[in-house]
Amino acid sequence: MILAISDGWGLAAAGAAATIYAVLAIATVRLSESALKGLLLGAWLLHALALADALMQTPPRFGFAPALSMTVWLVLTVYAIERRLFPQLHAHWSLAGLGSAAVILATVFPGTTHHAIASPWLPLHWALGIASYGLFAAAVVHGWLMVRAERSIRLASQNDAGVPLLTLERLTFRFVEAGFVLLSATLLVGWLFAETFYGPGLAWKWDHKTVFSLLAWLTFAGLLVGRARLGWRGLKAVRVLYLGAGLLLLSYAGSRFVLEVILRRA
Repeated sequence: MILAISDGWGLAAAGAAATIYAVLAIATVRLSESALKGLLLGAWLLHALALADALMQTPPRFGFAPALSMTVWLVLTVYAIERRLFPQLHAHWSLAGLGSAAVILATVFPGTTHHAIASPWLPLHWALGIASYGLFAAAVVHGWLMVRAERSIRLASQNDAGVPLLTLERLTFRFVEAGFVLLSATLLVGWLFAETFYGPGLAWKWDHKTVFSLLAWLTFAGLLVGRARLGWRGLKAVRVLYLGAGLLLLSYAGSRFVLEVILRRA
């Protein structure tokens, strides 16, 4: 269902978060560092309130757009932490624009209601999956910054990211490694408790979500092996990262988008 978010503080928080993110995306270069930090913190908190409102409804709502919104929120959380370690890191405008789009999308498409939880392990399965989404999304952002930094070096121009290329590469693959561990745990929980999730006699549910998740897992495994054994670096490694992230995006968000928006099914 579209625009079914609660009429109270959740909708107000979403509107305010989207607005502040948009201001940050448009006016980053004209704002002071303290203003940037304050606005980003305010938008981040309002974004969290909007997400919490949907999850705390009775029954709770969730779907492809809230999953993407939560993923972007996790990326922004990672970015805020990294900014304390690497103050020279610059990605305000792109992440703020992404945050605004994600909040608006989750407001328009708040997902479907979940009247009952099939298993007490299902929330863990969801949490691990969303966390892996967030880490791989952070890896994609850093991979994008890494490609831009490498291009700047080739053109002998200033590095817009503000962080050395090797540091960006190291951060990118740390996120890939952490995301791979969580994705592996997500698939393991789904396999171990498949009967409680999907019903007796179902050891594994071979749907689009499972197939794309396994393809993404194989792609990321290949990326890590290629880096360790074959020395994959730079644009080649980032392209494989993009492929894996695209497959992972199709696994839940893509399949839920088709069900919720195109087929109008829960």
